[in-house]
Amino acid sequence: MLSGGPRRGVFSSPAFARYFLGQALSYVGDGLRLLAVPLLVFHLTKSALSTGGSLVAEVVPFAIFAMVGGSLADRVNRRRLMILCDMVRFAVMAAFTVTYALHVLTVPMIYCGLAIISISAAFFMGGQSASIPYLVGKEGATRATSALLAAENTTNLVTPVIGGALFSFFGPLPALAINAMTYLGSQVSLAFVPSLGPDRPKGVPTWSELRGDLKIGMLHLFNDRAMRALTVIGFALNTLGYAGYAILIPFFKRDFGASDRDIGIIFGMNALGALIGSLAAGHFDRRWPFGRAITIAYVIDALLFLPIIFARSMWLAGLCWAASNALAQFEVGQIIGWRLRILPGELVGRVFGAIRLVVLIGMAPGVLFAGWVADRYGAHLAMSISAVGYVAIAFVALASPTIRRESR
Repeated sequence: MLSGGPRRGVFSSPAFARYFLGQALSYVGDGLRLLAVPLLVFHLTKSALSTGGSLVAEVVPFAIFAMVGGSLADRVNRRRLMILCDMVRFAVMAAFTVTYALHVLTVPMIYCGLAIISISAAFFMGGQSASIPYLVGKEGATRATSALLAAENTTNLVTPVIGGALFSFFGPLPALAINAMTYLGSQVSLAFVPSLGPDRPKGVPTWSELRGDLKIGMLHLFNDRAMRALTVIGFALNTLGYAGYAILIPFFKRDFGASDRDIGIIFGMNALGALIGSLAAGHFDRRWPFGRAITIAYVIDALLFLPIIFARSMWLAGLCWAASNALAQFEVGQIIGWRLRILPGELVGRVFGAIRLVVLIGMAPGVLFAGWVADRYGAHLAMSISAVGYVAIAFVALASPTIRRESR
């Protein structure tokens, strides 16, 4: 195992520093894509449901294939796996760029391409989750995760504002092209990391081994009471939270008359909140018992989300969304670090895959329902359902002694 030692900081590991650089490059492209593609679909269709469909195309395949990615990450050379995934993602984004430039890119093509990117991301994230404790040790896992989240959110702070301006003047082509090139940069960076583990790769699993890995991941997840409870809460919060996120563009455009540049600025505000939350997650590591910190964060997150449906100002609504997202990112950093602390290293990929399947699979019906409500009854009603439901689930988590008393 490579480790820079958590007391010296995660960046004292040269391998993690190179790894971090590659991820930071890909985050730049991702930030542009996550704004440009939904905006492109909305401009093509004027439909909240179709815009939400782009999110479904990214998240559902990711959830389904996450367990396969976890199995692969525990058995094969993770560095090669992640480089291959970046190659595939580069090819898809390059195809988007070329077909858009030729005026032949269609919404079904976008959905199919996003699904391929999503499957590659599932395999990539399986490798990433298992690589972090390998590079920096278990005690450095929360700080390393928070550093990656901070890098992602720092780039998202800038790229939506730039992307919104680019979209207004030049359309989505620059964002699509830049996204493709950043995946090349990520591949180069990963190639200079000596190893991401495992120390003794076993090779691609057979179908029988794959089924066994999936079973092991699920059993480990559901046999741990706290992990099971947090996963169920995560399922509910993601269903409602993604429903709100999926209609964010139609909500601001229809209710507040936001321009493309306004949307970019709001996404940038959202990223600033996420950056603050991810940095807080790293500095907050182990200061309070985990269960107490996470349940309080859930409640504050939900209460900050709720005012968005009462705001009369677009910028006040954006500020509420950003503040809520700060808490959401704090929760993500804390939960991932907690899982990495308590899981055996050889099971990280499989258990994380099982968790991703459960917490994300409910996203699709939530997003599609919110899109249907937004198109039929208005985006404000759909956002209200998301916000009120989010508050209810947060208080359920607070009332759960299994979560509240968790202290590992």
